[in-house]
Amino acid sequence: MSIDARLGEEQGGRAAVDELYERVLADPQLAGYCGGVDVRRLRGRQTALLVQVTGGPAGYNAHDVAAAQDRTEIAAHDVDRVVELLAGTLADLDTGKLDVGKEDIAEVGAALTAHRSEIVAVRSAAH
Repeated sequence: MSIDARLGEEQGGRAAVDELYERVLADPQLAGYCGGVDVRRLRGRQTALLVQVTGGPAGYNAHDVAAAQDRTEIAAHDVDRVVELLAGTLADLDTGKLDVGKEDIAEVGAALTAHRSEIVAVRSAAH
């Protein structure tokens, strides 16, 4: 069974991303990226990325994420911080809402980190 299936497919991915963005908006390092951004649209793009990297259908496009965040470039260390917050989110949601373990969370983190330079490069090219 794929991690996507254990997350509850798109519905579970969406729940995880919704919780993630509550944390992003509360994080002093990251909250500034969300000012004036269509966070709902961004959540949709991030859900597509999460679903894709966990074995679900491909629907992520780095240019879509860049368009959703149209205002500021994203530093690589801030992408890492988002991955860190997502790992914490998944660990917290694993207490009954999701069926993912530490290995799954590490795999998701590694898969998302693999997209880091792509996200940063797309944002830099857009400006």
